[in-house]
Order: sequence, then structure tokens, then C-alpha cells
Amino acid sequence: MEVTKALAALQPLYGKGNVEIVTDDGARVRGTVRSLRTTQALTKPSVKIERADGEVVKIPFQVITEIIDHNNENERREEEEPRGGFFGRRFTLGFF
Repeated sequence: MEVTKALAALQPLYGKGNVEIVTDDGARVRGTVRSLRTTQALTKPSVKIERADGEVVKIPFQVITEIIDHNNENERREEEEPRGGFFGRRFTLGFF
């Protein structure tokens, strides 16, 4: 179920820049979502983020605690925005 939540939160952000991922040890990675691996044999589901300096960081889904979309409100389409609206888009994921 945790992989499903992370995948659901990351799929609309695929290819977008200015996305920040917070891990369970407090590390923060901000950049562009480049790759989502979910069904590869013998691998852990993970996301690859390309940072501004060009480095690609691979983050397993099970260590992600929060996904923050820092994109400008004007860049988002209305159908992507949840009803009621709130400051920024934050996805908190609980992995146990």
C-alpha cells in the first residue's frame, strides 16, 4: 500500500521540476522527477530526482516521508488542483 501511495503522489509530478522529497533520515532532495521504478525484478521501488547541479539521486519509496511540489500556482492546471486549495502541495506518506 505504501508503494501505491508514493506512486500516486509522484505520477502527476513526473517530468516536472521544483519537486522536493524528504526522507526518513531528514535528507531533502529537490529537483526534477526523472524515473519511477515500480515493477523491476529484484529491485526496490524507487524514484530518480535530477538535481539542479545535474546529479541524479535515486530514492527508494520506503524512505520517503514527504513529497512537496514547489511549482508556481499559475503553472498548475485547474483540474490538478484539489478542491478547497491549500498552501503548496504536500503529500505525507507513512511507511512502517
